[in-house]
Amino acid sequence: MGAHNVSDWQKLPLSLSELCIETTLRCGQSFRWRKINDEWHCVLRGRIISLKQDASHLHYKVTWPNYAPGLLTSPVSMSSACAPTLKDNDSDAEKDDTYSLLHSYFALSHPLSSLYTQWAASDTNFARRAPAFTGIRILNQDAWEALVAFICSSNNNISRISQMVQKLCIHYGPYIGTIEGEPFHDFPGPEALLGSHVESHLRHLGFGYRAKYIAETACILSKFKPAGWLLQLRNPACPAFDVLGEKYGTPDIKAAAGPATYRAAHDALLELPGVGPKVADCVCLMGLGWGEAVPIDTHVWQIAQRDYSFGKGSKTKTLNKAMYDAVGDHFRSLWGTQAGWAQSVLFTANLKSFAEQASAVKPESGVKVTKAESAAMVYEPASADPEAALVRFEENREPAIAKTNSRTRKRAVTTAKVSVESNTKVAETSQVEVCTRRRSKRIKAAAS
Repeated sequence: MGAHNVSDWQKLPLSLSELCIETTLRCGQSFRWRKINDEWHCVLRGRIISLKQDASHLHYKVTWPNYAPGLLTSPVSMSSACAPTLKDNDSDAEKDDTYSLLHSYFALSHPLSSLYTQWAASDTNFARRAPAFTGIRILNQDAWEALVAFICSSNNNISRISQMVQKLCIHYGPYIGTIEGEPFHDFPGPEALLGSHVESHLRHLGFGYRAKYIAETACILSKFKPAGWLLQLRNPACPAFDVLGEKYGTPDIKAAAGPATYRAAHDALLELPGVGPKVADCVCLMGLGWGEAVPIDTHVWQIAQRDYSFGKGSKTKTLNKAMYDAVGDHFRSLWGTQAGWAQSVLFTANLKSFAEQASAVKPESGVKVTKAESAAMVYEPASADPEAALVRFEENREPAIAKTNSRTRKRAVTTAKVSVESNTKVAETSQVEVCTRRRSKRIKAAAS
């Protein structure tokens, strides 16, 4: 391969209060950014983007590949037709749209400082913690990448998710270039993960039970969903970056041909293997532009218990669908249409990797909810093992775990009826079992 075409450093005027990449790129949103020699690097839309930041500017440069990234179908069945072809990389450099890509990726149309002020005015707990964690933005990522990455997040941590995503790119994604001796690959499309061998190979790479979900989801999106299905789930007010259609041959769907609401998009994602409420909310928030989506994982559940008085006065020890919705609805009423953005600030402040930064927050007693809010909430106790409770809740969609008994489901329905929307079904798991079995049969038939 010839030498890469590398641009000069360019800069985008941006204060640290509007974007802090040292925090935003490490807080469990994207899992492909790597820091090398005080610069951050990641492949986005077929190019390596390098970032560094000072107090007033975001600096960036681009490394273009010296070939057109081809579609890899498999690490063991790649044909010559799939191999990358040489190209004139000067053509990409001449029509460099990286400035617009970064503006879209970091969702810079949202005035973050104003949002922080708004959230602090409505929430004293946010006002106390936010000054130590300014500049945290929600990334406007590719929906397919977000979907696969957060399927990997089940019962997992940021470091291990990052390792899985990197392995996926190395074995299935097109090679783009090298930075300081480290190879960088783009994220593979769903067609690259087709084939009867994919699940077993992913298990060999350490994906565990998630391997089945990734392989099945890739098959569903490639063979059973209409072209551009994920794009149709996007928030119309937060469109995907337009280069997606040009670079990767997918339809450039700019209108909301499908669901035009967060709830509709969330419910559509729940039909996919390995996607429970938390994963669906992560994809809605970070891959589809629905700012009101509030993913409730172990950290957010701890925050809800510690700072917002959830989890008191109930005898049930698991986080069920009713409680999940109650916590999300409370935060949406508190923070508004960009509640997921505010949640990400408190989520980051709760991570062990930011403990030193969080130590600057002054201690204060938990924020109490009002009597009116309490009357509308369903309470669950603080679990002795919140991580285990959330894992059990997320995995209740798996066929082997979904067989909850009818007595438990009746109790959950009775407890939840004061706060759950009329169309929410706590005992959804039995239906998921049937759908999963049918879907698996269709996928196996298609793969054969």
